[in-house]
Amino acid sequence: MEMEGFDGHPGTSRLARILSQRMKKENEAPLVMDFGEIQANGSLVTNTFPLPIPKGDYSLCGRLKEVGAGAGSRVLVAWVQNEAVAIDLIGRS
Repeated sequence: MEMEGFDGHPGTSRLARILSQRMKKENEAPLVMDFGEIQANGSLVTNTFPLPIPKGDYSLCGRLKEVGAGAGSRVLVAWVQNEAVAIDLIGRS
């Protein structure tokens, strides 16, 4: 099946179809894990969403509630649909 606009150019049509399929697949498999940092005001800033997520608009797993993730804490973040969930502290080896 030729894509419109590429009639007579099967190589270009094939490339466009492959790129379209890969973009669709990428959108179906969103990022699940991320790194983030707790800010002084309690907000969370992640690597892929650099705008601060206000305290109360993201979740903390039980362990982080117990140990108290504070300002400057690096955390592992799981994205559950549109919600960031800080699941554990991250440290350097």
